[in-house]
Amino acid sequence: MLTTLQDQLERIYEVEIPHRVEDFLITDPEFLSAVQGSDDSSQPAVEERLLVVQDGDSVDVALYLDNEIINRLADDDPTSKLHDGNLADYCTAMEGVSHFLYLLWNAQHERGVSLLELEMQAEIDKYVSMAFLFSQQGCGRVPARLHDWLFAKPTFDASLDRPSLERYRDANYYAGRYCARLQRRYLAKNGRAGFFQDLRRLYRLTNHAKISCVVADA
Repeated sequence: MLTTLQDQLERIYEVEIPHRVEDFLITDPEFLSAVQGSDDSSQPAVEERLLVVQDGDSVDVALYLDNEIINRLADDDPTSKLHDGNLADYCTAMEGVSHFLYLLWNAQHERGVSLLELEMQAEIDKYVSMAFLFSQQGCGRVPARLHDWLFAKPTFDASLDRPSLERYRDANYYAGRYCARLQRRYLAKNGRAGFFQDLRRLYRLTNHAKISCVVADA
């Protein structure tokens, strides 16, 4: 499943990395707690997290995903039928794969990535990949409510500190503006001319240029 999601993103953006996300997957919550140095059972259970440890010039990466999410997606494959019952799990898995691919692709090109970039790109990837699946599964139709479902009333983890909360809000805001543009320019008109070029151009921009592009063209 995760490799399928990675392949989908690589096709959409015309990017490629020499690594498969499933080779970096961990599902043991105790291992996650040990790596993070936390065993606070009062905190909400983590469903997805990209772990990055830098030691000099080397970087170790792992993607944690809750095993129950992986099992549910295996039983109810969203690439065959995406629906209300598996949307949330699909988004969690796609967010992790998006983080993994975007970080490693930029590292491959010797570029740093901010946390805001990672979160904003993941929000865009969720929208675009779901639009792609709904279009495939629905005879070319993308639900009009998809944008509102993702961006209109976001909910955030109550345990987030203020900087993290602001980062997630900003990522949702900027991604929402960009995806509204995609919907207005391409999806609402059932036209694909320029759609992928638009996506690929934004993907390759760095942090400030990416935000400037979203704001200027919205």
